[in-house]
Amino acid sequence: MDGLKESFMLRKRFSLLTMVSIVALSLFAGSMLTMLSSDTIYEQLNKFKDVLSLTEKYYVEDVDSQKLTESAITGVLSQLDPHSVYIPSSQLQRVNEEFQGSFDGIGIEYQVLNDTLLVVAPIVGGPSEGVGMQAGDKIVKINDTSAVGITQAGVQKKLRGPRGTKVRVFVLRVGLPDGIEFEITRDKIPLYTVDVSFMVDEKVGYVNVTRFAATTYQEFAEALAKLRQQGMTRLVMDLRGNAGGYLEQSFKMANEILPQGKKIVYTKGRRPEFDEEYVANGSGKYADVGLVILVNNGSASASEIVAGAVQDHDRGLIVGETTFGKGLVQRQFDLKDGSALRLTTARYFTPSGRLIQRPFNGDRAAYTAEAYDREETEGENLQHRAEGDSARPRHTTAGGRTVYGGGGITPDIIVKADRLTEYTVQLRNRQVFLEYAERYLAKNGDALRQRYGADVARYAREFTMTPAMLEDLQAIAKAKGVEFKKDQYEKDLPYIKAFSTAFIGRTLWRNEGYTRSMLQHDNQFARALAAFPEAEKIALGVRSGQR
Repeated sequence: MDGLKESFMLRKRFSLLTMVSIVALSLFAGSMLTMLSSDTIYEQLNKFKDVLSLTEKYYVEDVDSQKLTESAITGVLSQLDPHSVYIPSSQLQRVNEEFQGSFDGIGIEYQVLNDTLLVVAPIVGGPSEGVGMQAGDKIVKINDTSAVGITQAGVQKKLRGPRGTKVRVFVLRVGLPDGIEFEITRDKIPLYTVDVSFMVDEKVGYVNVTRFAATTYQEFAEALAKLRQQGMTRLVMDLRGNAGGYLEQSFKMANEILPQGKKIVYTKGRRPEFDEEYVANGSGKYADVGLVILVNNGSASASEIVAGAVQDHDRGLIVGETTFGKGLVQRQFDLKDGSALRLTTARYFTPSGRLIQRPFNGDRAAYTAEAYDREETEGENLQHRAEGDSARPRHTTAGGRTVYGGGGITPDIIVKADRLTEYTVQLRNRQVFLEYAERYLAKNGDALRQRYGADVARYAREFTMTPAMLEDLQAIAKAKGVEFKKDQYEKDLPYIKAFSTAFIGRTLWRNEGYTRSMLQHDNQFARALAAFPEAEKIALGVRSGQR
């Protein structure tokens, strides 16, 4: 085993050119490579070296050898599976930041609105909040250079930077016509993956996990501890749109909600060093909490590990739409030029033995589209008759229910998300809701803060858009070139009101203000709340040995 690992690490360190050089020297020395068949990796590397060399030397135009090499790598990976990818050096830093859970910068959530850099909210505990920057501030100058017309890329280039360095920003703020300048010392800024957590009522806690990064388990544990102190005996875990991340973090999260000895997930690869098994160790504090998990077709990978373990053990119920169906494990290998290879090294299986990976025929676009184009029938699916496809492998839960592999995690209760019309999609895409919130708060922000204070739950329940407010929203939409469509407007009116309320709430109370407002009109969330009696009945039946 040690020899295999040593060989594995050697291949990780060597670049393509280094490998070619080694092969050439070995051949020159008359090594045993001459006895290998012409189909070996070394022969193929030589072939690629020859093609690249001949192209660079004789092609009719100058060529970019780096670009050709990266295209070749992409071509190789396209023949494998849809989740093995090459990450260029220009993108790797941002990808790593998302997985590590932090970056160096000034700590703001922002949007570029009408060529103006708008502070949506300073990040809690960050340097911008520390110096007094507020939601609604408009950054018009960065280090004596105008920020008007700045792009998203320009914001990151100018405001991000090494920890400890300083940047000066000049902002315009309502009530301060002369503006104000801040000198901000950049610091480590957390990228939170537990987007929001709060009590829905006296018993039900809500946690939204957006991805699985290095800090996810710690954030999750802290959120649950806070909610338990507030009386939580039931939990809605929202994994909708969570595309996954670190497998280890999903195992640790599942460990908190599963009893001791319950298998969470296991992996199998071509090489034995990638075979792993994860079992709940009994240290979890929430195995007795009523549990419902929300998923949709954007829930993938690590999200499906958590949902699959809960479903297989009948620990709770899954509500929403069938998940993406990604049952492959990737490992990242950093390359010498600053790029990286993320390569599938194993498949993972839920406790009942389900491989939830969907079939792949080589067309990545069709593979992705398939996850979002499913036709599902809404309703209770506790016996999983909705997936009664004999071609898919059948498995059995701890309570004796049938579940299926090969196509994601199909919920126990299928609830489709409401589909927005083109009109409302355009309102979002053209930042109409954001601009409306910014204008409304400029006039009414102080009154709202005085009325609701810190009571965001009351705001979400009570605040509503009046006809006059909706007219102002439509006027902004018209000025931005969004064509008014009466039938679509009337169909989506509850969501247009919800989005407007949510964007105002986000500025005042950050993510909790946004989320609480949107949950007021969330049909999947409403069904999740109603599912607790059945979820607890199933879990109790398994614990007591009944079916």
